[in-house]
Amino acid sequence: MTETALSGVVPCFQIKSAHVPLTAIELNFFDAGLFEETLRDKIRQAPGFFRDIPMVISLEKYQAPTAELDFFQLIGICRRHNIHVFGVRGGDEDQRRMARNASLSLLPGTGRSEKTAQESHPPAEPSAPESAPVEAAAPAERPAVPARIINQPVRSGQQIYAPEGDLVIVAPVQPGAEVLAAGNIHVYGPLRGRALAGVHGQETAQVFCQSLEAELVSIAGHYKISEDLQDSAWKAPAQIRLMNDTLAITRLDKT
Repeated sequence: MTETALSGVVPCFQIKSAHVPLTAIELNFFDAGLFEETLRDKIRQAPGFFRDIPMVISLEKYQAPTAELDFFQLIGICRRHNIHVFGVRGGDEDQRRMARNASLSLLPGTGRSEKTAQESHPPAEPSAPESAPVEAAAPAERPAVPARIINQPVRSGQQIYAPEGDLVIVAPVQPGAEVLAAGNIHVYGPLRGRALAGVHGQETAQVFCQSLEAELVSIAGHYKISEDLQDSAWKAPAQIRLMNDTLAITRLDKT
């Protein structure tokens, strides 16, 4: 069948949803020299983690004047280090207009700043209701997503991904391998590669393993590399969770 005939039968492309884990740079202010210096330091800590990674710039904690924000310069710095900035999360109208002019995608904010404002200034309670409250309909229960279970060793260079739930690996994760999950990660064996839990931002996600020997562990974008992990529970059963924006490691074989 010729290409011309095939084009009349098979569509040129299809659009489907894709569950892709993303990492965000939470920008507090932008100074080109300091930004690149900090970026180099992060890359030295975990070069494999940052190589060719897609990145989002989060402006939800940005505190400096908008005039100091130069997306073209920021994108150029990241490209020099093989990091691909494709979008902006949050930001005010002027900042998002500047991002659009730099050909960046616009992503909605997480709503954390709005939630904080509401908690600090809660609305005043009405003195008396004008009418009886209407009973809200109970939200439909979301069906539980079964865990993805892997029964074979995860080899170097291999990536295993659970886009909607937990990931359970009943075997070792070898150096150079990468395991990712929207929820928790359980490794019933040595964890020697990279483990990224809560890749969609679930901060309650945790990582469990029978022997912590990882190159990198990340939960909701917060990570520690091998040198930091060796301070506690190294080569021992471990539980890793996020507490106050820092990974906390608990050794599980202590009585």
